[in-house]
Amino acid sequence: MAEDRRRNVGANGGGTMEERRSNGGEMLVGVLIFSAVPFTAVKAIANSPLGELLQRRLEEKKKDAIDNSSNFKALAQMARKDSLWYGEKRPRWLGPISYDYPSYLTGELPGDYGFDIAGLSRDPVAFQKYFNFEILHARWAMLAALGALIPELLDLVGAFHFVEPVWWKVGYSKLKGDTLDYLGIPGLHLAGSQGVIVIAICQALLMVGPEYARYCGIEALEPLGIYLPGDINYPGGALFDPLNLSKDPVSFEDLKVKEIKNGRLAMIAWLGFYTQAALTGKGPVQNLLDHILDPFHNNLLSILKFM
Repeated sequence: MAEDRRRNVGANGGGTMEERRSNGGEMLVGVLIFSAVPFTAVKAIANSPLGELLQRRLEEKKKDAIDNSSNFKALAQMARKDSLWYGEKRPRWLGPISYDYPSYLTGELPGDYGFDIAGLSRDPVAFQKYFNFEILHARWAMLAALGALIPELLDLVGAFHFVEPVWWKVGYSKLKGDTLDYLGIPGLHLAGSQGVIVIAICQALLMVGPEYARYCGIEALEPLGIYLPGDINYPGGALFDPLNLSKDPVSFEDLKVKEIKNGRLAMIAWLGFYTQAALTGKGPVQNLLDHILDPFHNNLLSILKFM
């Protein structure tokens, strides 16, 4: 009996396997209930006297807001015509090399370098859809890259110690049943392998929630008295542009190009993160330090040579 008891002790330091499953089920139910709170709250506020007051105030200001938005869009179109990054005179992906670039790529969208060797953007509707998906993945790749690098960097310099600072080992530890602090917050424990489900739900809420608000929020947030002046990819307003970076149309059009360029770089960086993890079993920061200390022996070619 004692032997069976020891086998069932959880990674959090106590409790039988049945107790851990029960706790995990209770945690899962709690997360699901918590996930319904924002949507229920929005509905309740929209149907309340406060919601009616917010909607009336919005209607009073909406005409001016629409006029300002229309003026801004006109200035943005002028900024694109004068910008180096848009139109027929924009840089191309092959630079000075002569190439028959697709005629349907006119430089209307940020980051259009005439690259479409598979012809995926011949259909204008599909082209817009692909751009929506690309900018979505670019933004998450930039945030994810930051989340992968910062914990490992803080741990290596000794500024903050995580139970597991390397990005890919976190998920692996959870699958093994280890107890970790969620988001690196001490005491916010998700014990055992059942915590993976809870983490997946939390991540879905954190990621899908803002994206759903961005996708539907142009009109869906108006019952709360919130008017978003932009479009599906750049809604603007206090929720999506708290630093007011879009105030100047000229700089805003340039920022759109910088965003998609850095986002593409982040997506490529993640391909490198995956490859490094598979080949070296280390994090990207440690791989970089190893390469700097001994670039002739710590590089991709040397790793492939010894496999």
